[in-house]
Amino acid sequence: MDFQLSDEHKMIAETAYKLGESFGLEYWREMDAKKSFPKEIWQAICDAGLSGAALPEEYGGSDLGMFEMALIVENLSASGGGSTLGQLFMINPIFGGVTISKFGTDAMKRDMLPKLISGEMNTCMALTESNAGSNTLEIRSFAAQDGDGWLLNGEKIWITAVSDAQKMLVIARTKKIDEVTRRTDGLSMFMIDVDRKGLTHHSIDKLGTRTLSSETVFFEDVRIEPDELVGTLHGGWKELLDTLNTERIVTTAGLVGAGQLAIRLAVAYANEREVFGKTPIGAYQGLQFPLAQTHAEIECARLMNYKAAAQFDAGQPYSSEANAAKLIAAQAASMATERSMQTMGGMGYATESHVERLWRDARLFRFAPVSEEMILNFIAVHDLGMPRSY
Repeated sequence: MDFQLSDEHKMIAETAYKLGESFGLEYWREMDAKKSFPKEIWQAICDAGLSGAALPEEYGGSDLGMFEMALIVENLSASGGGSTLGQLFMINPIFGGVTISKFGTDAMKRDMLPKLISGEMNTCMALTESNAGSNTLEIRSFAAQDGDGWLLNGEKIWITAVSDAQKMLVIARTKKIDEVTRRTDGLSMFMIDVDRKGLTHHSIDKLGTRTLSSETVFFEDVRIEPDELVGTLHGGWKELLDTLNTERIVTTAGLVGAGQLAIRLAVAYANEREVFGKTPIGAYQGLQFPLAQTHAEIECARLMNYKAAAQFDAGQPYSSEANAAKLIAAQAASMATERSMQTMGGMGYATESHVERLWRDARLFRFAPVSEEMILNFIAVHDLGMPRSY
């Protein structure tokens, strides 16, 4: 087992860090204040070839892997973006790129992948519903057969970056839940236009991750064409899991980077701030120990995430590792941002310190894109062999 990064990996990580650093913390503070999609940095990421790291070379990608994508997200996040940076990769290279490259038709790949990789197109994914939450198998949005296509009706909630997307990956039932013997049957995936008759969306005001909108989406007799089906009709559940589990990997990478950034800001402040004479507050163990603890936890999450990504790239099972990494990373990043703010005292509460944004953004990932309670359920049942409770 080799824990050393190759020279190529070091170059990828350094390239990503320097790109993120060139925009800096002030860029993100401005985007957060304006609630603006960070299109400038995303275009720079695409121009540098980083967005397509794990996507096929024939469509403009680098044909590398999820491990390289994790490295890229982690370093972009650590250089200023924080955990929100992971969401940029979630909505485009994952929801759009991974899904289409693995399950899309040849026509979809030719049309969409080059645009996603170049930054010409953004995607989003409409999965969550108010009465289903993390229980995806209970979704009620229904695509009824209509000639050679479908008519979609339903409602989704907490859908990320709809306003800035051109395409939407929609997960809907094509068989109603009372028509199937297994709840995993009857789910299908479609890639449709956001700008389409019968599709409307409204923004949700929220605490953090304000550079990417969260919206409620309504479908009223939305026409879906036959060539917009992604993967297997009625059999989309297993295919969707590859999207959701790779989503965990980029989410974790963003959290690891956010935790590293928060600790770095706290340490820099603590080593300069002097009280009670000329002793820097960083010398006090009351401040050292919490930061050291979160650093240790973030490093553990980082290594587990690398393992998940490497196993995905090798075609091996990786969901247990991806879930465990996300669980620890979300908790550690939440504590890292909290302790960074505590280290700075009043200044940690000021927007100029940047940690309040990191704190607001990281808090989301204790319950999204999957809650820590659901991850613990998964670990108990699948890894420990305990009885299923849900």
